[in-house]
Amino acid sequence: MPYSKFFLAGIVLVGGIGLATLTRVSAQDEVAPSEPSHVEAIEGTSLKRVTLSERAAERLGIATAPVVEDEVDGKAQMSIPYSAVIYDENGETWAYTTTEPLVFSRDAIGVERIEGDTAYLTEGPDAGTKVVIVGSAELLGTERYGH
Repeated sequence: MPYSKFFLAGIVLVGGIGLATLTRVSAQDEVAPSEPSHVEAIEGTSLKRVTLSERAAERLGIATAPVVEDEVDGKAQMSIPYSAVIYDENGETWAYTTTEPLVFSRDAIGVERIEGDTAYLTEGPDAGTKVVIVGSAELLGTERYGH
């Protein structure tokens, strides 16, 4: 009989720890963001806007660089890091741009030539616009297939 008291006390202790753990997990689940991304159509186009949670952007390692205006042979020409260039299944060229934190949209670009790590553009975003240089493939997948 003396062992039955210890056995009962052990069951109560283990059960109490289990309940406390379940309660704590439930409280954390309520605080966690529900979706890592949100995709919405851009009116008047076939494109979509991708908004990431801070955690999703961090996990993807999203990095950006500005579009640069270079002078080449006496004329202004825009350039971006080659890592920002995305090729779709039809061979079209794109770059993801961002004008506000954690919000990205795919913009058509024309690539005249690539020299080293730089893509010189015939068309694309204005100088100073931020383009995604790390995480573009993941943004394309999110845009196409949702989260």
